[in-house]
Amino acid sequence: MSDANEPTGSAGTSAGATGAAGAAEDPAAAGSGPGRRVRVVLVDDHRMFRTGVQAEIGQTERTGVEVVGEAADVDQAVTVITATRPEVVLLDVHLPGGGGVEVLRRCAPLMADAEQPVRFLALSVSDAAEDVIGVIRGGARGYVTKTITGTDLVDSVFRVQDGDAVFSPRLAGFVLDAFASTDAPPVDEDLDRLTQREREVLRLIARGYAYKEIAKQLFISVKTVESHVSAVLRKLQLSNRHELTRWATARRLV
Repeated sequence: MSDANEPTGSAGTSAGATGAAGAAEDPAAAGSGPGRRVRVVLVDDHRMFRTGVQAEIGQTERTGVEVVGEAADVDQAVTVITATRPEVVLLDVHLPGGGGVEVLRRCAPLMADAEQPVRFLALSVSDAAEDVIGVIRGGARGYVTKTITGTDLVDSVFRVQDGDAVFSPRLAGFVLDAFASTDAPPVDEDLDRLTQREREVLRLIARGYAYKEIAKQLFISVKTVESHVSAVLRKLQLSNRHELTRWATARRLV
């Protein structure tokens, strides 16, 4: 469901820092303050997800968030962000062309601009420690998962605009642990053979998700899930999903 050549669009947004799931309150009640505005770019390779974010928080007059552009891959993201200079970018971690970390690397001068900094908030289905740590090391101001409510997302966007660091509660511990340690994480050559999408599928398989559930959560087809699982088994030289689950558990990827 990628749409890397899709043109940019516009809309509105705003959010909060706890990634709690459940029924969202009115995003306009997120405490953005009267008259406040924040310009946002949405970067995610799934059109359905971007459409959902727009529907949830995209009424600028109500939420204070104006989505000034969208992108579906790394190259498009850098082009749109450079052209629009938003205050906040909602950035998916796994993108065609190198992932969210590559977007951060290429946008480093924009983040360092003292007068008009572009700030990044990761918004991803992944809650894996290496994904969280990777984008924070890359310069993102926070990381929330896609289970976040519309109200919380609006609050989070405004907090990041103000320069705060924002994390879903469970993810903050990953960051504290990573930056408290002076030791670099060991390189796992087996894991490095997998693409970012294959890692995503691997974790969900290891957690006991059925193929149909994985397809729905990642906005891909069941056939694509099957292809990713076959590739993972081949690269890791495993025979079935039970061995895959044991492999992932041993590396604390679940």
